[in-house]
Amino acid sequence: MKLPEPRTTGDLSVEQAISQRSSTRTYARGALSLAEVAQLLWAAQGETREGGYRSTPSAGALYPLELYLVAYEVKGLPAGVYRYVSAGHALEEHGGIGQRGQLAASALDQACVRNAPAVIVFSGVYARTMQKYGQRAVRYVHMEVGHAAQNVYLQATTLGLGTLMVGAFDDDAVAGLLGLPADHEPLALMPVGRR
Repeated sequence: MKLPEPRTTGDLSVEQAISQRSSTRTYARGALSLAEVAQLLWAAQGETREGGYRSTPSAGALYPLELYLVAYEVKGLPAGVYRYVSAGHALEEHGGIGQRGQLAASALDQACVRNAPAVIVFSGVYARTMQKYGQRAVRYVHMEVGHAAQNVYLQATTLGLGTLMVGAFDDDAVAGLLGLPADHEPLALMPVGRR
């Protein structure tokens, strides 16, 4: 599914977004729009110029991150799990999600994960970076997820949305629930909703 084109200009400066950025654990009721979700995914890993270069730095431009969208309430998108495809700025169906509370249960039953209309799941494929950097790759992948998460924070701020980075979860439970490939390690969850 092709996503709405990302915006590259806005009304809020980077400085304003940084000063207003905060971790948001509670969300107002209401679905997210497909355009909002598309903008968040683009900010995290979207292509920004020819050659496949993306919105976040990556050691050796190897891009070990994979993003999955768990959509509960996104206008124009059936509930389910989708993989973000940066080349082409699109989503591909990845499967169902089951009951809404299952992902929250694997994240220590955190209400922010349960109540958000969508959750962005970051996974890392360490082998992509290890082929060039060996064991140091683990550090580089973790740096990259930090870059991408901060972009989501700042983009959410410009859209009037709230989010936070959740690192407390059962890796195996999240991987099993989302049906992640064996080489994809879940690294972070970012629930997103209206402030």
